[in-house]
Amino acid sequence: MTDQSKQPDALEVALREASQLLPTQPARAAERAAAILREQPGHPHAALILGVARRMGGNLVGALQVLAPLARAQPGWAPPCYEMGVTLGLAGRRKEAVEWLRRAVQLKADIGDAWRLIADHLLALGDPSGADAAYANHLIVSTRDPRLAAPATALLNNRVMEAEGLLRAHLTQNPTDVVAIRMQADVAVRLRRSALAEQMLAYCLELAPDYTAARHDYALVLHRLNKSTEALAQVEQLLAAEPKNPSYLNLKAAALTRIGDHAQASEIYSSILADFPDNANVWISLGHTLRTTGRREESLAAYRRAIELAPGLGEAWWALANIKTLRFSPDDVAAMRQQLTRADLSENDRVHLRFALGKALEDAADYAESFRQYAEGNRLRRATSGYKADDTIAMVQRSRATFTSEFFDARRGWGAAAPDPIFVIGLPRSGSTLVEQILASHPGVEGTMELLDVVALAWSLTVRHKDAPVKSYPELLAQLGADEFRELGERYIEQTRVYRRTDAPFFIDKLPNNWEHTGLIHLMLPNAKIVDVRRDAMGCCFSCFKQHFASGQDFAYDLRDIGRYYCDYVELMAHFDAVLPGRVHRVDYQSLVENTESEVRRLLEYCGLPFEDACLRFHENKRAVRTPSSEQVRTPIFRDALDQWRHYEPWLGPLREVLGDHG
Repeated sequence: MTDQSKQPDALEVALREASQLLPTQPARAAERAAAILREQPGHPHAALILGVARRMGGNLVGALQVLAPLARAQPGWAPPCYEMGVTLGLAGRRKEAVEWLRRAVQLKADIGDAWRLIADHLLALGDPSGADAAYANHLIVSTRDPRLAAPATALLNNRVMEAEGLLRAHLTQNPTDVVAIRMQADVAVRLRRSALAEQMLAYCLELAPDYTAARHDYALVLHRLNKSTEALAQVEQLLAAEPKNPSYLNLKAAALTRIGDHAQASEIYSSILADFPDNANVWISLGHTLRTTGRREESLAAYRRAIELAPGLGEAWWALANIKTLRFSPDDVAAMRQQLTRADLSENDRVHLRFALGKALEDAADYAESFRQYAEGNRLRRATSGYKADDTIAMVQRSRATFTSEFFDARRGWGAAAPDPIFVIGLPRSGSTLVEQILASHPGVEGTMELLDVVALAWSLTVRHKDAPVKSYPELLAQLGADEFRELGERYIEQTRVYRRTDAPFFIDKLPNNWEHTGLIHLMLPNAKIVDVRRDAMGCCFSCFKQHFASGQDFAYDLRDIGRYYCDYVELMAHFDAVLPGRVHRVDYQSLVENTESEVRRLLEYCGLPFEDACLRFHENKRAVRTPSSEQVRTPIFRDALDQWRHYEPWLGPLREVLGDHG
């Protein structure tokens, strides 16, 4: 005989059926829930199902009409608060969405998706630090395995090595735990091991192709590794599911900028701002793309808008300062000083503001106070850079020992035959952008940007040959055969094709730091041209000191480090002059300024190009320029910058001492 007391009543059955219909048939679930509410007005579970069903069916207004009164009537129940947050977010009402999602996690802290949505919304609203904290909480509460709680907590508190050890031990026993693999990739990124993070995230996605968070991480790492085409492919997969997600759109725009598609990047940034006009960081990104394409006034307006929205956002102030032809007003100076008094200012904002204020005071001829600001910005930046001058010295010594005349003679004729690249090398702030602009004004030459492909190829060799007898670069190049050097050259040509927009036979790769890889460039591309732009030591080094670089120039935040780096550069280039006579063409910046036509003729002759008057009218070239000199190369040559460093001579003793005879 059946025990009727143990049978579910009709209401319970109806609720269960409605819930089961939600994932696949939200319209039918809504019908069932509405029927229950006709019989039981105000029933909370039925109202919740109806609200969710309407939201899943795209009826956001109808969903809110049900969920809002339910959430007010049940203030201690987390699910209606969470659903309010989800629905408001889909409706574009992000600030309200965050408020409701925060209520949900206050009532039930382990709603992982709520933390993730809070983070997404905060990032779109221009609060990256708040987003980071929310993402960290998402990671912790989404880690159901208690064995991952400890490394997640360690990551949240930036105890990176502790997290690394715990995760390594866990993955030894559980090698396919995709959550742990993603966390270990996060550790690798924090330790600046992006290539390792790439491998781990690729494996993670092999195991779990639908792991959206891992795919986003993977796209970010590919972007950092200058694999823009691959990053875009990952972002497109993400956007297929969430076409309006601002984080994905922002990453797509950044990757497009990296490959030189500034027009599409600007369109994407503008579309994000149409939905989220108060996002100061996106205004900065839009300003960068506008500035790169020569739209100076529009870029200024974008940076100013970012400052209106976030007066303490140091990157916006530095973006203005980095437009070298701009002069700050006294009100601007007062505003920057005021922001620096804030106790809640982040270290990153403080650094950017110091550099911007240094530029403003330099323009006002207050050199003592200007230097103090530059020095403080550099001190703060140097404390986190991790740069070791001895590493550069050792690299130069190893390069000189490896790259002998005999070494190159034995490999004569190796490498890919392509003559396409013209490498412009030297130190930053040496005049390399001017030389690039002159060359790019020739109809046979296309200007691209500062490409990272040679650096990436050099790094890939150390990974590929990690088990070889000699692992260090450049010594390991002695182990490579002719086929490998040819393959490296061909790979470089193929990888850089994405940056080329015209059918010009030659293109420019203007990454100053490629001076460190002159030997590799010669071996893999023996017919490529190499142009070394040299500026006087004191002027070049101090110009580096007062420039806050986005990345890649960690030597530039201490006068002694800069001086040693300059000496190392001069020493290695002198070595190549000796072992490969005539291989590298040197342009002296001061001579270029004072004897422009004769120096341009020499340069074009070295490159095998006929003389073109357009190269003397380089300032008329409308091409995109991404470096700090982008405005200066759109004006005729001027010599004002040659001796600017002399205003600071009383404070440059440490630099002159290190430079010695080079100064």
